[in-house]
Amino acid sequence: MTTSASVPTGSESAIMGDGTVTDRLIEANARYAEAFTDPGMDARPVLHVAVVACMDARLDLHAALGLELGDCHTIRNAGGVVTDDVIRSLTISQRKLGTRSVVLIHHTGCGLESLTEDFRNELEAEVGQRPAWAVESFRDVDQDVRQSMQRVRTSPFVPHTDDVRGFVFDVKTGLLREVDPAS
Repeated sequence: MTTSASVPTGSESAIMGDGTVTDRLIEANARYAEAFTDPGMDARPVLHVAVVACMDARLDLHAALGLELGDCHTIRNAGGVVTDDVIRSLTISQRKLGTRSVVLIHHTGCGLESLTEDFRNELEAEVGQRPAWAVESFRDVDQDVRQSMQRVRTSPFVPHTDDVRGFVFDVKTGLLREVDPAS
């Protein structure tokens, strides 16, 4: 069985040794740039699709979906929830860069399932300022996918809403399970 977490990527060496993690990433970029050739791509995704997903490090979206560089726009945040900023990105993606389909991917074992909006209160008590953003925590991943689909479909800014589909990625099996928007 292969998971993105078990595949040796060499990333372990990026955090070992001298310097900070960022220093190691910059060194890795220098090695990457030595062999880099401009692929000659446009910013418009070849498959005309935008994928909205959780930022969870266990999700290797390109591998899981069989995508190549240039195939899609990828928008990630905590939980993969559709926030105002996701709507902003989808609006630009569709209106200026030609995407027509939206794929929403949440996952099992998401950290947002264990948070509550009280996190904002804790932050306010700690730093003296209340965050302007919502935590967007949830208890039912399927219901949160449905809510995200509805937010995209009802946004007046996103013009192409006939192909908006939502899924839950199982972090144990690597499989996507489609969520019925009507359930």
